[in-house]
Amino acid sequence: MYLATLELECTIYTTPYTTKRLNFILVIRSPSKAISSYPSKLVVHQSMASEPGILTDWPWKPLGSFKYIILAPWITESIYSIIVGDEKGCDVFNLMILPLMLWRMLHSQLWISLSRYRTTKGTNRIVDKGGSHIPIWRTDGVIITLLLHADPVEFLYYWFHRALHHHYLYSRYHSHHHSSIVTEPSTSVTHPFAEHILYFALFIIPLSTVVFTGTGSIIAIAGYITYIDLMNNMGHCNFELIPNWVFSIFPPLKYIMYTPSFHSLHHTQFRTNYSLFMPIYDYIYGTMDKSSDTLYKISLQRKEETPNVVHLMHLTTPESIYHLRVGFPYLASKPYSSAWYLWLLWPVTLSFMMLTKIYRRSFVVERNQFHQLRLQTWAIPNFREQYHLKWQKESINNMIEEAVLEAEEKGASVLSLGLMNQGKELNRYGEVYVKKHPQLKVKLVDGSSLAVAVLLNSIPKGTTQVLLRGNLTKVAFAVAFSLCQKGIQVTVLHEDEYEKLDISLGTKSEGKLVISKSYSSCKVWLVGDDLTEEEQRKANKGTLFIPFSQFPLKNLRKDCFYHTTPAMQTPKALENVDSCENWLPRRVMSVWRIAGILHALEGWEEHECGYTISNIDKVWEACLKHGFHPLTVPTQSKS
Repeated sequence: MYLATLELECTIYTTPYTTKRLNFILVIRSPSKAISSYPSKLVVHQSMASEPGILTDWPWKPLGSFKYIILAPWITESIYSIIVGDEKGCDVFNLMILPLMLWRMLHSQLWISLSRYRTTKGTNRIVDKGGSHIPIWRTDGVIITLLLHADPVEFLYYWFHRALHHHYLYSRYHSHHHSSIVTEPSTSVTHPFAEHILYFALFIIPLSTVVFTGTGSIIAIAGYITYIDLMNNMGHCNFELIPNWVFSIFPPLKYIMYTPSFHSLHHTQFRTNYSLFMPIYDYIYGTMDKSSDTLYKISLQRKEETPNVVHLMHLTTPESIYHLRVGFPYLASKPYSSAWYLWLLWPVTLSFMMLTKIYRRSFVVERNQFHQLRLQTWAIPNFREQYHLKWQKESINNMIEEAVLEAEEKGASVLSLGLMNQGKELNRYGEVYVKKHPQLKVKLVDGSSLAVAVLLNSIPKGTTQVLLRGNLTKVAFAVAFSLCQKGIQVTVLHEDEYEKLDISLGTKSEGKLVISKSYSSCKVWLVGDDLTEEEQRKANKGTLFIPFSQFPLKNLRKDCFYHTTPAMQTPKALENVDSCENWLPRRVMSVWRIAGILHALEGWEEHECGYTISNIDKVWEACLKHGFHPLTVPTQSKS
């Protein structure tokens, strides 16, 4: 290797007519003595005008992104001329301004993309531009990174961590991280800003060292950052996943790699297991928790939790996966609604949809505790639209049947069918499974009786007439019967609905079932899935819409009142309610889910599925007894 010095003349073009020249010495490291190929002059063009003149900037630059509003007068004038039929006033060229601009932008972007692609590829490239290339792998850099992490990063972290547990720093900073006794991966980054600065200063030691010593590589830098994230998330995941055979093969590994149970003890005991990822310093300084090995073995041997009650639901849309508790906590903590930014995740959404085609069975999405009952919510990997396809019926029924048998095998006492898993056309409200498996011990519950009870108690007192409109389900027939028995007139708008109700109720309607073409006679509407927007708009001002369907009504009227789908407020004793159930508010639960809980609490031995319905008054009293509360009358729609 040879060193040579060259005196270079640098010419900087600040404007087309102004130049600045600088002389400087350049030291070149060359593998050979021949340096004649190196240029003796360096030319640099300044990209921005150093002395802007008149009209250097575009006149509309201050408008920023709103600059296109300048085109509005011409486009508006031409559109107006077309609407009023003034052919003379219509200038097609004005209308073409915006499309032409969009075409020019697209045309330019195609060239930009092609240019960047070919420049990146290197084929026929004219000018090379860019910094030096960092190697993919350098053994010395990887070794340096590992050694610097083991000491000083781990050593300094251990003592900083112990200092953070001093009552002065703990109360002001570190207690924020320890607010999570039961940890999850997000806990690993839940720190005050001051702590983040400290951790950054520690983790930058290996990275900055390999960069400044010229031993850095993509593997060393990206690998170290990935290692930090991997160990951080693993240590807070709250389940043990490191198999025992790993430590059996290489026993010293326990000194240089912690386990989730090891760090979990730090969050429960506070004064032990301070190490970052390598427990060796806890061993050296005597702060290792003595129960670390015991907890590790117990966690590995712990069996899957068996539920007492299972609620079987399904996904509503492909994006609804993000609203589950296993998705994004921010979205799961709010009622389900479609958000535009979820479209940015369409590659992930599409991948999940493909996965559901392969994984054709239910999966656990939530776990709750209510007194001594262990509750689980399972989801069928199907979407709402799929339930309307006849050719999907057999596949969906098979998945529901498998879930029922799995709940039976796990010892669950009750399985409640949620959303469209209890459809009449699909499985006769779950009756097909009971008929097919007459020895079934797990009780199937469709929640119809509680739904009817909630609907009856949602109707304002003093109401004498109710309009019933929508797809007539088991709940709709039962509500109509109960209202007639209470002396409340039930009005329907369509003859086919009237005939079905009249056949079902017969003389039990007490003459309270009537058909009418008038929309103005009722202020309380019980509505189902088939209510049209046109019918909704014909309702009187101040009408109260009460859905008896599984899915909510689209709120079109600002001058009317809208109730939620049948639901109730849950008691405080219900634990681990961290996410919303579909479109319902926090700690509000659908009656179809509550019905299964009540069935288990009361120890009822009969199935509530098919065309069987439990005693409505008995179910309502049991619901109130166990702390579930009715929802208040809704306020006026704000949509």
